[in-house]
Amino acid sequence: MSIKKVVVAGGGVLGSQIALQSSYCGFDVTIWLRSEESIERAKPKLERFKNIYINTLEQMKTDASAYCRGLSKKRDLTENEINDLKKNAEEAYESLTLTTSYEEAASDADLIIEAIAENPEQKIAFYQELTKYMDKKTILVTNSSTLLPSMFAEYTGRPEKYLSLHFANTIWKNNTAEVMGHPGTEQEYYDEVVKFAEDINMIPLKLKKEQPGYILNSLLVPFLSAAESLLANDVADHETIDKTWILATGAPAGPFHILDIVGLTTAYNIIIMNPESQDPNSTPGKIAKMLKAKIDAGETGINAGKGFYKY
Repeated sequence: MSIKKVVVAGGGVLGSQIALQSSYCGFDVTIWLRSEESIERAKPKLERFKNIYINTLEQMKTDASAYCRGLSKKRDLTENEINDLKKNAEEAYESLTLTTSYEEAASDADLIIEAIAENPEQKIAFYQELTKYMDKKTILVTNSSTLLPSMFAEYTGRPEKYLSLHFANTIWKNNTAEVMGHPGTEQEYYDEVVKFAEDINMIPLKLKKEQPGYILNSLLVPFLSAAESLLANDVADHETIDKTWILATGAPAGPFHILDIVGLTTAYNIIIMNPESQDPNSTPGKIAKMLKAKIDAGETGINAGKGFYKY
């Protein structure tokens, strides 16, 4: 089969990026959202990412270091080529369809990318409803950060066409796509997803077996958890922890800036899956309380204008 129509379920930080990037690379893209309120929350995210694409492309005219692999597989671009890509970014944004209808979203879809909350019950409920509307041909993937596809395959109605496709944040720049099947995934659909990743300017990273957190989050989540533990236990403030990491390693960002990019809601959903988080005196419990307080205050990260830092 050839993937043409793509649906992204969820308009969060990564869902919005995946949708815009897919549209930018020539796919017909629909975003499914739970409510009209979710649509209104997604719109400014999409506009912000579109503006980043356009501003980055403009910067590439005079600054070679501004080049982003997701925006063009070709590094040396003429001014006219860059102008064409800027126009393409605008058209990609304008062409996106946003809907709350399962039927409208799933009808004739070749690929559906689930990027909803990191909550098993919500994912199962979504899949069970979605199966009523999906075509037989449709490949279904999850962008789950930490959950295994084998946990959900039986609920999808197409376990052989179900697998994980996980993106890093700022996908136009950090253009990785981790592809991970479960024991029941058929190779032809795995290969189709690898090809799709290449077609949206990603570099496919093929996993041989299931691994919680894939490759990237197997490395990243323990790192962020260690930083959260230092803060929750009052070892140091978040600025000092970030400064320590940046100065000692030469990294461009510290863990709390990364958490703001990832989104504190995602971080909270991950920590509350740890049974120890139910004990308010445990370190996971303290982390959960800290993150919940910021979420309740609307300080959910960079897209909200404030997380651990102001933007």
